[in-house]
Amino acid sequence: MIDWNREAKRLLRAELVRRQIGYKQLAVLLEGLGVEETERSIANKISRGAFTFVFFLQCMKALRRPAIHIDLTDIGE
Repeated sequence: MIDWNREAKRLLRAELVRRQIGYKQLAVLLEGLGVEETERSIANKISRGAFTFVFFLQCMKALRRPAIHIDLTDIGE
């Protein structure tokens, strides 16, 4: 069975690492979009992998990703 929370967490963490952005900096970037999240709340969401797709999109926008492509080929393998 596929652990979808783990896969979501992996995708978001990978993007943060790629951009060299920590949770504190992400909170600041999200604030610029009018999204109120603390460093701790972000850490909790990502740690659990239990966040909404809306939160994921907000993060991608805050990270200035013009487009996202998610390859599902290897998920769950």
